[in-house]
Amino acid sequence: MRKKVNILALPPEQLVVLLSGLGHPAYRAEQILVWLYQKGARSFADMTNLPNSLREQLSEFAEIGFLELVRRLVSRDGTEKYLFALADNQTVETVVLPYNIGYSACISTQVGCKMGCMFCASGLPGFSRNLSAAEILAQVLQAKQEVSAQGRELKSLVLMGSGEPLDNFTAIVAFLEAVQDPRRLGMSLRHLTLSTSGLVPKIRELAALKLPLTLAVSLHAPNNSLRDKIMPINRKYPLEELLAACDEYTKLTGRRLTYEYTLIEGLNDGVKEARELAALLKKRLCHLNLIPFNAVPELELSPSAQTVVQAFTAILRSSGVKVTVRRRLGADIAAACGQLSNKMSGDC
Repeated sequence: MRKKVNILALPPEQLVVLLSGLGHPAYRAEQILVWLYQKGARSFADMTNLPNSLREQLSEFAEIGFLELVRRLVSRDGTEKYLFALADNQTVETVVLPYNIGYSACISTQVGCKMGCMFCASGLPGFSRNLSAAEILAQVLQAKQEVSAQGRELKSLVLMGSGEPLDNFTAIVAFLEAVQDPRRLGMSLRHLTLSTSGLVPKIRELAALKLPLTLAVSLHAPNNSLRDKIMPINRKYPLEELLAACDEYTKLTGRRLTYEYTLIEGLNDGVKEARELAALLKKRLCHLNLIPFNAVPELELSPSAQTVVQAFTAILRSSGVKVTVRRRLGADIAAACGQLSNKMSGDC
């Protein structure tokens, strides 16, 4: 059986070539793109201004690469989590987060994760494969449709779901092109945040592209000995190399970095660690997100007490570090930071 072409995998120029091969003019590509990215069409049959002959041909030769929605969970705070099935029966999770300024979608970039961070559920099942740019894009479009159906607007994207985005670099760059392409998603990359555990060569490669996105770098420890324990990637790219690459990123792009720090009781939340972290960041163009650890049943870790979070924050602020304590969303459906595991978990 001939494999159908995934329309979401085609840049506009390739869509024109496909349609030309089927005997149709280039302007039909623009109509299809409007249906997909602006009108939220779920099938070729929905594209009612296309001739029947073209819709029939597209149904025979092509497909819209949407993912099968296996389960949808809704948190008490309004966060929604979708479990999607991929064509090879792997699964991946996507989260929609409600904010007053507009909704944000947290997108996965891999099935599983290789990084092995000690506080994160995403790597517990192991790593299966990279997602294609089309599979990443499908998550966004389907999240956008769900939000639009509620009369809301999807305003921002965060590549913070399962997987390490920079470990899937080629697909991520193709996805970013689709995000800012006015004929496709047409979103400014200033509304997109990409989170990395610290793949130094790829940070430098991303910096060279000079894209206006926000880079969020996971620290979670202020020294190498502790970071080696929390994040195995540090043994390959220690803090000195990572921070040098981040400084280069800021210099090349002019963009302020975000650093992320998960507070784990008795591990990295002491006065000593707060002072070390302040010394690392106080002279850098950056913002720090503090993230109280979100419970993962398989991990014997606990979040820092509120008083500890407050004391940690105060030390950083007194040193001139711009810091925010991240609002916890979706924890009751295992949709909070570090809880995604690409399985049917959480309560309705």
